[in-house]
Amino acid sequence: MKTIMLVCAAGMSTSLLVTKMEKAAEARGVEAKIFALYASEADPEIEKGEINVILLGPQVRFMLKQFEEKAAKINVPVEVINMQDYGMMNGEKVFATALKLIDGGA
Repeated sequence: MKTIMLVCAAGMSTSLLVTKMEKAAEARGVEAKIFALYASEADPEIEKGEINVILLGPQVRFMLKQFEEKAAKINVPVEVINMQDYGMMNGEKVFATALKLIDGGA
């Protein structure tokens, strides 16, 4: 089971991306829990230590450093979602990026 957390500012477009990523996971036969939440809600989820990767929406890219510091405590990679993939709602590409990060390659 892969657990992927998306962090966003508003949540509308990110929830659509989650749906598309879930479809990509299903198509690949990968069991995944994918969810999105506001940056202000992320700390308790990080502290649980049950996530495998954190993806930041382009609108919160300025928070990358602070999320890297938090994620380092639980040894989880953090990356900003490619702006073009985010804009196109390319769930397949974003999911592929998440899997690469989980498996240790960027």
